[in-house]
Amino acid sequence: MAVVKAVLILATLCAAMAPARAEVRILASPGGQVGPFLELFDRVRESGERVVIDGPCLSACTLVLSTVPSERICVTRRAVLGFHAARSIDRSGRLYAEPEASQAVLEAYPAAVRGWISRRGGLTSRLLLLRGRELAAIYPTCR
Repeated sequence: MAVVKAVLILATLCAAMAPARAEVRILASPGGQVGPFLELFDRVRESGERVVIDGPCLSACTLVLSTVPSERICVTRRAVLGFHAARSIDRSGRLYAEPEASQAVLEAYPAAVRGWISRRGGLTSRLLLLRGRELAAIYPTCR
């Protein structure tokens, strides 16, 4: 009986000392400026945390795909990835295309994502939405 108790105590201590599996959960991101997203996802990559995409991840948010290793990304049934061409705003507030940046972003995405985007005409001003079965064919599903 004392041996069983000692084993249970040891197992409890080992479980308490084991690192918790940390994760970053994306619930809804409309995107935004690229710089802050790249900084955030660089920190996530360095931390070893898993990324759970659990809602819309649009525009600059999709840079997570080119920053965090694919094996540490999973998607829920609510996940939606939204892609469009890079664009900037000039001092008078007008949007203009950034074709070189669009090409660089496209090339940085994993091959399966690049292929999906290319089959839909590439990155343009139109928002392309990757979700459901097509998304689950590229990334594993999670809760």
